Amino acid sequence: MVRIAKFKGTVPIYLAFLTFPLLNFKSPTFFTKFNVLGTLSVFYLLAFTAAKLFECGFNMDFTDRESIHYAKPFSWKFPALTGTMTLSYFIHNAVLTILRNQHNPEHNTRDLAIGYLLAVVCYVFIGFTFYAGFPVYRNCISDNFLNNFGPGDILSSTARLFLLFQMITVLPLLMFLIRSQLCYAFLGKTWPGVGLVLLMNCGIICIAVAVAILYPNVGSILRYVGSFSGLMYLFALPCLVYMRKLHTEGRLTSTKKIIHITIIALGFLNFCAQFLI
Repeated sequence: MVRIAKFKGTVPIYLAFLTFPLLNFKSPTFFTKFNVLGTLSVFYLLAFTAAKLFECGFNMDFTDRESIHYAKPFSWKFPALTGTMTLSYFIHNAVLTILRNQHNPEHNTRDLAIGYLLAVVCYVFIGFTFYAGFPVYRNCISDNFLNNFGPGDILSSTARLFLLFQMITVLPLLMFLIRSQLCYAFLGKTWPGVGLVLLMNCGIICIAVAVAILYPNVGSILRYVGSFSGLMYLFALPCLVYMRKLHTEGRLTSTKKIIHITIIALGFLNFCAQFLI
């Protein structure tokens, strides 16, 4: 218990000091290039889950409810998945910032489509192979799937190192996106100066460390934040902007209005459902 308390209480602080110098670069090129290194961990996680499926075998039983391998064909807790996935595919407010420095902007649509396709393949492959090969009851699966393996498992320990490396490469890019958007919205420029950037990054890092220490439930954080952000950026704003455009052009029909209001309602229900499971 003491080890867990120390792990949750001190490691986030150590990582904050370790990563803070990487957050203050001015050029976005550094963040995008540095983030590419994170794909190494993705390749390892794909190989890791495939190896575990090969080791444990296919352990899914859809008929025998008493079996430890029983997998429900349907669960009313599915909003946990939809809430998480809305954040997993959520990049809408960052697309323009990332692609603004594209060397060949005419390829933006193609590159974005390829990026989404690769994300889908990775999510489905890792999620399915781990779930299919899990050797005991499904309700034992942790929100961080690596927590299902003991410290003596060399492959999972290596996976943790790769995942840590990926987070270190992704964090600077996320901080750059937050910084540039907030500064541009309130100050009209993406780089307000070294002093303000240091102060802003310090504040955001402190919030992140506090959450990591006080509420280290990554699954719940993902679905709550994902469903709320998805409601705003995935469901509501695109539909409202599109309907506004159609309205000014005189092309907003009742059918289109119903369809887009329904989409917004689905996003709202997805957010509300997170509090009911």
